[in-house]
Amino acid sequence: MKNLYLFAFIVSPTFLLAQQKDNTLTKKEKREGWQLLFDGKTTHGWHTYLRDTVGSRWQVEDGQIVFDPTKPKEGGGYLVTNKEYENFELRLQWRISKGGNSGVIFDVQEDPKYAQPYVTGPEMQVLDNIDAADNKKQNHLAGCLYDMAGDTSVSKPVPVGGWNQVRIIQNKGHLTLWLNGIQTYDGQIGSPEWDSLVAKSKFRNKEFYAFAKVAKGKISLQEHPGASGWKNIMIREIK
Repeated sequence: MKNLYLFAFIVSPTFLLAQQKDNTLTKKEKREGWQLLFDGKTTHGWHTYLRDTVGSRWQVEDGQIVFDPTKPKEGGGYLVTNKEYENFELRLQWRISKGGNSGVIFDVQEDPKYAQPYVTGPEMQVLDNIDAADNKKQNHLAGCLYDMAGDTSVSKPVPVGGWNQVRIIQNKGHLTLWLNGIQTYDGQIGSPEWDSLVAKSKFRNKEFYAFAKVAKGKISLQEHPGASGWKNIMIREIK
């Protein structure tokens, strides 16, 4: 990949041969209602927040969506899905560069009155826990419900450059997060427990007046310091 220098990793050829082809669905997954949000070749189905197109910092290389911070700044912005989702199971894989930071944001309300997706949508953190600047708070670590819940006991990312497995389920406002098979959060959006978490976080501030008010919206991949890679992004809507 063109930006290989951004990721230091080693993958066993035997491991690759044993895996399902990236960015594809099995017959079983298709029967279960899974749909790909990334076809492995294009950014079809995505756009930059509050724009009609995808900025140049988001590239498709070697079957991945790659955020490349070396591209011109005006090509940045958060990537968001064209569609909104309410009750769903989302799965994807991410990797981050040394010192990198990103996130998966959901329930995003795309409207010019909201400057960024994180103003309205909760975030599952993506981070290099060791070298990223934003590693000082426990609930800012990889896999955590950002600035709200999680700590080192559940944040177990693979070494930088390796692929991490994300699973997010939201059903009637009940939210569950997993990173690499470890549950990092389970709770009900809008419950007293949820409101207590919000009250102790930065999301209590007035600029976040619309934060997590609607358990439905778009899904976003965050622009942030460092490079990130994304693949096998799939979703199953829960009926």
